[in-house]
This record gives sequence, C-alpha cells and structure tokens, in this order.
Amino acid sequence: MLFPKLASLKTVEDFRHRTTELGIDLPLSTEPPGQALGGATTLPLPTPRPAGNRFAILPMEGWDASADGRPTDLVRRRWQRFGQSGAKLIWGGEAVSVRHDGRANPRQLVLTADTVGDLAALRELLVTEHAQRSSTSDLTLGLQLTHSGRWARPTDFKRLEPRIAYRHPLLDARSQVTSDDAVLTDLEVAKLIEDFVHAAVRAQQAGFDFVDVKHCHGYLGHEFLSAVDRPGPYGGSLANRTRFLREIVEGIRRDAPGLGIGVRLSLFDQLPYQKGPDGRGVPMPWSGLYRYAFGANPENPAEIAWEEPRELLRQLESLGITLICLTAASPYYNPHLQRPAMVPPSDGYLPPEDPLVGVARQVAAVAQVKREFPQFTVVGSAYSYLQEWLPAVGAALVAAGQVDFIGLGRSVLSYPDLPHDVVGHHDLQRRKICRTFSECTTGPRNGLVSGCFPLDDFYRQHPDAARLRELTRER
Repeated sequence: MLFPKLASLKTVEDFRHRTTELGIDLPLSTEPPGQALGGATTLPLPTPRPAGNRFAILPMEGWDASADGRPTDLVRRRWQRFGQSGAKLIWGGEAVSVRHDGRANPRQLVLTADTVGDLAALRELLVTEHAQRSSTSDLTLGLQLTHSGRWARPTDFKRLEPRIAYRHPLLDARSQVTSDDAVLTDLEVAKLIEDFVHAAVRAQQAGFDFVDVKHCHGYLGHEFLSAVDRPGPYGGSLANRTRFLREIVEGIRRDAPGLGIGVRLSLFDQLPYQKGPDGRGVPMPWSGLYRYAFGANPENPAEIAWEEPRELLRQLESLGITLICLTAASPYYNPHLQRPAMVPPSDGYLPPEDPLVGVARQVAAVAQVKREFPQFTVVGSAYSYLQEWLPAVGAALVAAGQVDFIGLGRSVLSYPDLPHDVVGHHDLQRRKICRTFSECTTGPRNGLVSGCFPLDDFYRQHPDAARLRELTRER
C-alpha cells in the first residue's frame, strides 16, 4: 500500500494524527452525527421544497439500461435502493442523456418522447420505496441531464464517438479525436440546447422537482467552460463560454415554467494525468501556460484559480439558480482529484497522494464557496473515501455551515441504508461500507453491469462477477 489504509485509523486520535501529518483539515463532530445530518432545510426552487435531512444521492452513471435507453430490472433495483436510503434529496440518481449521441455508453438512460413514461415510472418506484420507510412529504427529486461530449460511446462500449466543444492539445488523442469533424458547429450547439430544453420539459412531465444542467467531469457542459480557443459565440471569453448554460436555462424557464434548476459543477480542474513508471499518476507533460482547465491557475494548474468560478456562481445567482452540487475535475483524466480512492479502476493509476488529501481539497473548496456565497444551497462530493469517518466529518461540516448536504455516490451502491442508519442513530453496518475498491468502475469500463461486486451479495452472484474477478487479477 502506498498510504496507510483508512481502516487502520481506529480512534479519533489516530484520525487526527493522520490529518495533522498530511497538513489537512477534516473536522470531526463530537455530537452524534445524526443530530446535524438529520436536520431539515428548504431547497431554493421556484416552489420551495423541503428536504428532511442533509443527505443527498448523487447522480452516478448507469451502464445497464436497455439499448433504447429505458430502465431495466437492474436500474429499477438501484432506484429502489435510492428510495430505501432515507436520503431526502435525490440529485438525479444517475445521469440521463438528452439524446442518443450523448450517451456515455450504449446502456445509459435516455430521456426522449418515447421514454418519458418509463422515467416517470422509475421516479414513482423510488418514491413508493421511500414511503415504506419514511414520509415522502419532505423528499425532493431531481434529474441530471447530460451530453457526454468527447467521452460519448453511444453504440459500442469500446469505441468513442466524440462530439466536442474544441480541439484539446492533450485530450484529443485520448478521446480518439482526429479531425475537426468532431467539433460541434454553432448550429449543432443550438440544436443541442433545444434537446436539453425538450428533455427538461419531459422531466417535468415525469414529475421531477428539478433538473440538473450538468457542467462537470469533462462532459460537454464542463468542456464549454474551458473553450478558450473556440471561435464564435460559445468560446473565448467567459461570457461566451457560459452561453451554452445560459441559453439552456432560458429555454427551460420559457418552456417548463415552475421547474427547478440546479447545476452540478466541477469547481476546479487540473492537467490530465497518466500512469507513471511506478504506476502512480503523474501529470501529462506540458510547458508554458495551460489554459484548458476551468478553475485552475494557467501558470500552475495544480492551484485553484477562483476568479472564473466566482464569476460563474454570480451568473448562476443572476439566473435565479442557487442550488448547486460541487465536484471537481474528471474521472477520465484525473480521477484522484474527483473521487479519491486507494484502488484504481482497470484503466486508472495508483493515487499520487493520500486519498484523504483529495477529500480535504474538495471539502475546503466547498467551504470557500459557502463562505463567499452563503445564499447558495450546496451539495458536496468526494466523501466516500472517508468510510467509517464519513458521518462524523459530514456532521461537523454541516454544523459549521461549510456545506448544506453530504452527497453520496458509489458508497450508496454498497450501503444504501447509510443515511437511514445515521439519521436514526443506529450503528453503522461495517461490512457494507464502501472501501473504494473501484470495481463499480472497472466493471462498466469493460462493458459489464454497474454495481458493488465486493459487498453487495446480489452482484457477487451476478454472472458478470466472474469476468470482473479475471479483470482484477489481470491488473
């Protein structure tokens, strides 16, 4: 192991000693964590919505819908477990493509005129499951709308079919971009904006309280934010680079009045990473200014540059959007920044830093936003690596006003009952706690279904489990 296992930190003193060694700040609540995390709040939507506690289910990327983008039994099982979780804010459950060519894989959900009824039924299934355990009057559901851009694989798990905002000097080779044909024209961007708006209208018809206009993780919305070299109305100045977002929001306001809007944003980025000689991640070679990372200092991309993120947040506020979910970077080219883990997926690299440093980096960035923009309701990310320490850290952050919701992604695949257990002051079920083995990513990256193979008995017995064991042995 490159760094001490988190499970080796048995006491509060152990945890604090390790964070002091690393020079990071991850506070621990001295009160029962359910006290802070069980507190109710109100979400800033056109019709304000209650949320009965401070847990949110983050939008993950499903890989097991039907070929035409409809939910399957595997998708329905996952959404049932989201409902069982007890979390009172469902931020999408999983990413839903607004059209076929935007799918990150051939089995991603798609929201079209043909599938809107299926998404409505999926939402109702989640609500029904939640009602078995808790009131639904303080449950709020959103749906994340996406186009995967340069990471789109709509027809073949093994073949990228990228549509991009601009030619990238480092990522084009990795995303199989070989010509300007992959670049969306201004007319194609305008058509895609219409497709986002149509999808939002359908989400409203399906009963969702809000939509998330996704701007994170290297997907198309996020890529527009760094399109400094793109000519025309959607590139160059920050005002132009945010035009894609603004025009989607204007269309939703026009065609789906009353529908809430949130934005999941990669608040900062860095250089793409690659596997180094010892297996650890290292930045790709680059000399001079690096201008292609939103929220990074061009002279030193490892540093957050706050000027443009601040201006984007001010733009969101002027649009009446104060519900945001903050994350960072991309799972495709610098995953240790986005979802800290000890074990990489099959196409990844060993962590170049103790994953606790990655958690603390996002925690500090979110706290900075809350200090400067206290009027925003903020959902944080990157907590899964905290494992047993997640409730105590999350409660301390919420109690201190450094974040409003603790977002759970992959950890809810293995332990959907975590919010229920914490808010209900029950002991944690240690055998279900996500240990960030990354098999929930390795599987889908190799065309298998998505789930927690190590800790969920259902997936441990799934036919794909044997193939996944072979893949992990081959690493």
